[in-house]
Amino acid sequence: MNIPQSSFPRVIIIGGGFGGIALAKKLSKKEAQVVLLDKHNYHNFQPLLYQVSTGGLEPDSIAYPIRKVLQGYPNFYFRLANVLEIDTQAKKVLTNIGDIRYDYLVVATGSETNYFGNKGIQNMGMAMKTIPQSLNLRSLILENFEQALLTDDLHERDALMNFVIVGGGPTGVELAGALAEIKKGILPKDYPDLDTRRAQINLVQSGDRLLPAMSEVASRKAERFLEGLGVNVWKNIRVADYDGKCVTTNTDTVFETATLVWAAGVQAVGIKGLDAKEILARGNRLKVNHFHQVEGFEEIFAIGDVAQMQSEDFPEGHPMMAQPAIQQGRSLGENMVRLIDGKPMKPFVYKDKGSMATVGRNKAVVDLPRFKFQGVFAWFVWMFVHLYFLIGFRNRVVVFINWVYNYIRFDREARLIIRPFKKQNQAERSKLMQD
Repeated sequence: MNIPQSSFPRVIIIGGGFGGIALAKKLSKKEAQVVLLDKHNYHNFQPLLYQVSTGGLEPDSIAYPIRKVLQGYPNFYFRLANVLEIDTQAKKVLTNIGDIRYDYLVVATGSETNYFGNKGIQNMGMAMKTIPQSLNLRSLILENFEQALLTDDLHERDALMNFVIVGGGPTGVELAGALAEIKKGILPKDYPDLDTRRAQINLVQSGDRLLPAMSEVASRKAERFLEGLGVNVWKNIRVADYDGKCVTTNTDTVFETATLVWAAGVQAVGIKGLDAKEILARGNRLKVNHFHQVEGFEEIFAIGDVAQMQSEDFPEGHPMMAQPAIQQGRSLGENMVRLIDGKPMKPFVYKDKGSMATVGRNKAVVDLPRFKFQGVFAWFVWMFVHLYFLIGFRNRVVVFINWVYNYIRFDREARLIIRPFKKQNQAERSKLMQD
């Protein structure tokens, strides 16, 4: 990898997400050689991916080059690499561009979509965890409406204009709200020769309420907001399978749709070499102690979505969201400095700063530790928080201008089919990748 030898201890960070970036910043000016590995050369602001999928933002507005984040910091190295395996005995990271030894290793690989073993949904459904996936979804949505113009079969046309979103968490709620606003304000103007009133947005939740991680007040209000926008909310229904045309459930309810978006679960991105059953918890997460050390290892750490740190308040680990990852990254950075200096580490204590979700224009729900509120003010708070945590001044300005423009004009001008997308089953995808 052409990483020079150094007298400083080498810290390898796998993953340039919220946790990995926060940790690298903490270590950037300390006496440590920091090597960050990621399969992408950019940091992706996942909370706004749904706006890329629905044409509200371009992908470069929510992505930022990793090299620029830590530009000018001494003893920092970034390599574009796919990590293949961890050799814990030799203290090596094996990648597609070579191997590299570590003194300390930090796993911050984040999470990926969890299909719970359902191959039909995995093959034919759409995920929204990465920028390429969001662009694929954007193209598919627009292509379906173009196709709906061409068919004389009313049954097929309805299926092309129907959407099923599985999962009533923040991602599903926010995507459903965005699609409902597109149906109301944009589709009639873009497709005047198509009866877009027949388009349906269905949000399917297996539990008895939306936003289960938030307060019941927020759940009820979010549901009322969505129903007011014309979204069909289905609760206590579990999606069983999808063949590309028909969604079957554990009830008699069946949906005919050309677009199923799976937002019903995530799991940690695992790495070979750290996959022993003794160190894995639910959701493929690595068991860590209160100093972020992976169980059974003193020099291997894990932070963010991939780590499960049990406590009295969080018996299943911290929420798989940005804020815990950022706090864990900063905490581990301080502890690593202490470790290198021969000082005792401090246990991590998570400070819950609340949760929020937007449902659409002037509609959001916010749960803070002491206050809970909904509506217009919550919507402004949601916007401010997301702008604050975006990396890069340019990104903040571009996103803010886009939001202002979209608000005034009630428009989303990024509804472009840049790269056509065609749904393929898993076998076809594998063959294309091999070719």
